[in-house]
Amino acid sequence: MTGPAPTDSLTDVAGIEVGHFTDPRRPTGCTVVLAREGAVGGVDVRGAAPGTRETDLLEPGNTVGVVHAVLLSGGSAYGLDAAGGVMRWLEAHGIGLEVGAARVPIVPAAVLFDLGLGDARIRPDAAAGAAACAAASRAPVAQGNVGAGAGATVAKMFGMARAMKGGIGSASITIGGVTVGALVACNALGDVRDPDSGQLVAGARGADGTGFVDTRRALLAGEPPLPILAGTQTTIGVIATDAQLDKAQARRLAQVGHDGLARSIDPVHTLSDGDTLFVLATGGAPRRSDAPGMTVLCVMAAEVVARATVRAVRAARSLEVGGLWLPAASDFEVPRR
Repeated sequence: MTGPAPTDSLTDVAGIEVGHFTDPRRPTGCTVVLAREGAVGGVDVRGAAPGTRETDLLEPGNTVGVVHAVLLSGGSAYGLDAAGGVMRWLEAHGIGLEVGAARVPIVPAAVLFDLGLGDARIRPDAAAGAAACAAASRAPVAQGNVGAGAGATVAKMFGMARAMKGGIGSASITIGGVTVGALVACNALGDVRDPDSGQLVAGARGADGTGFVDTRRALLAGEPPLPILAGTQTTIGVIATDAQLDKAQARRLAQVGHDGLARSIDPVHTLSDGDTLFVLATGGAPRRSDAPGMTVLCVMAAEVVARATVRAVRAARSLEVGGLWLPAASDFEVPRR
């Protein structure tokens, strides 16, 4: 089989579950990707302002080789608290690294900034992380204004008044019995573009609030960006595969996954973004003669990251909070017949 996997989302990867917690009090939340049986992990951080946890552990030369979950969260650095709830939930379910005196779940995490929408004192905590775990399943992944994508926004180079709603999206591909999927929470400073058509899907709007100015072209034409605080953006995500990989290969897959961000976000990896991609390799795919090697797996990873990023904004819905209106891509796109 070649092409989109059955649900065209991350849960097509054997051994992977996804759960969201969306806080009803303001647009924020967190998303957990569970690998109950453990998975080989990797990570690559390209943005200049990341908020992360347990990334050093994933270095190929370091000892621990198994990851049990990855957390993606809103709430900026405060959102890292939600990883404690993920750990406690996993511990209660007997999942973790056996160290003799205890069982320690390994939970890398990354956060994005959404504190500018609503009451910044409300952010994902340990209870939110546990709730996301309790909601996790193999069902098709919910996308748009949910979980870590609830408070995500994009296209903010010229200020929030000209920005649009971001979100969370997913995609997957199967080739030769091996599946690669991605889950991306897109909260980028830059515009989001469909790499297949070259068309902007969500971008900085004109001064009158209508139409796209094309951020890259506007900057090159001399329009200055508004002052931007470091760390107030960030796109984060998880690539998962059932291929059998070691830690070095998992890291390589995370590295090339950023090619998918570069195809779909413009500009990307800025001084204000903390763009981070994790990899989970469950190893559940049977060995087959026609299974893809690393070159094809890398192409698959970049492709699903690009598709998931575009879907994150296409699945999003417009939002009004505190007098700020954030339109969604669907408000600008012509309905397809």
